Amino acid sequence: MRKYLKSARCYVAVSNDEVVGVCVLNVHDDRNKDDNKIELFNIAVSPDRQGQGAGKALLQFVIESEKRRGISCIELGTGAFGYQLAFYQRLGFRVNSILKNFFLDNYDEPIYEMGIQHKDMLRLVLHL
Repeated sequence: MRKYLKSARCYVAVSNDEVVGVCVLNVHDDRNKDDNKIELFNIAVSPDRQGQGAGKALLQFVIESEKRRGISCIELGTGAFGYQLAFYQRLGFRVNSILKNFFLDNYDEPIYEMGIQHKDMLRLVLHL
C-alpha cells in the first residue's frame, strides 16, 4: 500500500473540520501507463457518515477534478456483488471485464459480504 501512495492523488472530504471521507487514485501498473487513464484504488467514508451522500459527493468531486486534469477514463476493481457495485454503477461506471477467482487467488482469508463469499473481481470503467 505504501508503494502506491508515493505517487497517488489523494482527495479528502472534510465536514466541520473532521475528515469524513478519502479517495485515492493512481496508475495501476505498467500495463496502464496511459496518461489519460487512472485507477481508483480506494474510497472510504466514516461509518457514521455512510448513507448520507458524503461518498457520492466525494466521488463526483473526484470525477470532475480528474476530468479537468485531462483524464479520460477512471478504472477500478470491486467485488461482483454488494453495495459497492451499485454505488459505482449509480455514478456511471460500467463493467468492463471479470477477473475470475481474484479474491480466491489473492487473499489468504475468504472475504464474505451478505453471507456470500467474494470470488471474482469486476473491473469497472467510467469514460469521462
